Amino acid sequence: MKPTNTSDPPYFHKVVDCQWACPAHTPVPEYIRLIAHGRYTEAFMINWESNVFPGILGRTCDRPCEPACRRGRVEEKPVAICRLKRVAADNRGVVDHLIPKQGPKNGKRVALIGAGPASLTVARDLLPLGYNCVLIERDHKAGGLMRKNIPSFRLPVAVLDEETGRVLDMGATPRFGTEVTSMKALLAEGFDAVFVGTGAPRGKDLNIPGRDAAAKNIHIGTDFLSSVSFRHIETIGKRVVVIGGGNTAMDCCRTALRLGADSVTVTVRSPRSDMKASPWEIEDAEREGIPILDNHSPKEFRVENGKLTAVVFEKMRAEYDDSGMRRLIATGEPDVVIPCDDVLMAVGQENAFPWIERDIGIDFDAREQPVVNKIDFQSTRPGVFFGGDAAWGPENIIWAVAHGHQAAISIDLHCQGKDVMDRPAPATTLISQKMGIHEWSYDNDPTQVRRLNVPHADPALALRDLSMEVELGFDAGQALLEARRCLNCDIQTVFSTNLCIECDGCVDICPVDCITFTPNAEEPELRQMLRVPALNTDQDLYVSETLPTSRVMVKDEDVCLHCGLCAERCPTGAWDMQKFLYDEAHASTARLPEPERKQHHVA
Repeated sequence: MKPTNTSDPPYFHKVVDCQWACPAHTPVPEYIRLIAHGRYTEAFMINWESNVFPGILGRTCDRPCEPACRRGRVEEKPVAICRLKRVAADNRGVVDHLIPKQGPKNGKRVALIGAGPASLTVARDLLPLGYNCVLIERDHKAGGLMRKNIPSFRLPVAVLDEETGRVLDMGATPRFGTEVTSMKALLAEGFDAVFVGTGAPRGKDLNIPGRDAAAKNIHIGTDFLSSVSFRHIETIGKRVVVIGGGNTAMDCCRTALRLGADSVTVTVRSPRSDMKASPWEIEDAEREGIPILDNHSPKEFRVENGKLTAVVFEKMRAEYDDSGMRRLIATGEPDVVIPCDDVLMAVGQENAFPWIERDIGIDFDAREQPVVNKIDFQSTRPGVFFGGDAAWGPENIIWAVAHGHQAAISIDLHCQGKDVMDRPAPATTLISQKMGIHEWSYDNDPTQVRRLNVPHADPALALRDLSMEVELGFDAGQALLEARRCLNCDIQTVFSTNLCIECDGCVDICPVDCITFTPNAEEPELRQMLRVPALNTDQDLYVSETLPTSRVMVKDEDVCLHCGLCAERCPTGAWDMQKFLYDEAHASTARLPEPERKQHHVA
């Protein structure tokens, strides 16, 4: 293998697994260290720069960072990254003076359709550059599906109002209570760019026998949650069946309990292992006593005397082919009949664009989805961009934020008459943490504390109050204990070939045997030659230049704990612990002159 080019920004970025997995590339270890030191405001601002909604995401994020967390390879559970984000939001000081305001007007107007997380992120990035960002929303408050589809017992209204209001206070122009019914008419207003962030507002339906006859008591899950949010629905039947296995289904079943249902049952067509709901969402539902029945495919809504009385299910089993594709097959067992008074259907969401004319240069595919470039987020009509769920279907809030950042870069470049594919590079730094011969500027002694459980409100009270937040969050002491579980994956082990005397002391002291001195070979063979074969090909091998003995140093980045013992043991300083910071580019970065942009990302 060739020597590793550690000056290439993606190399060490990929080693910081949590940040690499985060769509917005939030520098997770950096803000967790600040939380451990009680510097909550600074931790909050790092999050705000990256993910815009620390308090919201600290409660509702889908947490792609946590399955990637290196701590999960050492013990059963990863660091509670999401809940630590909430700690920063809940304990921060005053930040109003730290939030930028709208810059000097540049004469450009941008229409943002839908005031959800994607559009708010675009506004947050463009307002400081002097754009007039017009937020057009059919509801009377910002938030989009965050407000309509996430129950207040998970996301308090006060937190939502505060974090959406922070963007509005930067200088956005609200046009609330206004529904866009014609893209052609909106374009006629002369906006310099348009961003579509309307989400995936249409819930899918089931066309099975009895659907029409029982329509009065069958509710589309997203519509049901919206109606509850806006107080249009305040009661529900005593026996409720929820059909679906995603996060919306989990929100529906828990909401039904709080509206007075005596029994709520969730049914899923697939095996439990294939459920789309996040594991913690499933745990929360089951903690509240809600059974989840997998392999139940809805077959019929049973109606007697014009009234819904039950749902009939066919038992299924899953078969998988060599590619992992699943096929559900009826088992032939007797049907399962579940009596009920109401049904909540959460079987998926999809985009709906009847308001976009098909003769204005915006192409749609065979599924009636807009054709959107996955790099610049531009549609086939220059100047019209899509992001969030409106681009490619339902995702989590953090994905909408990531889309918003990238779309803002494109909108700024477009409005300047520049190439929207000329994307700015990230900023990166790599700085030694050496304080003495074997001293580092960070705590490299990982705690043995197991992941802490987040305190919950008393179920006897929480299940009677639709607005009582169930999760209470960590206090300062718990936050410190949990933050110390972070392995500081951004403190990189950096090797200098010219200083190595090949004493193999680092090999002897490494607690996970991730360092090997060996003759070089092609990657597949080299991975098998290590002291512990490197089986995870998704993570790279760190390969040195050739040493005097004709060997190379090879480190498996996948299992390295970043403990620093190799650097402490090394008698010549060939190993050093260097802090790596990856700062994702935003629209302001694209404004830098070309030479400065290039220097901006050089380590």
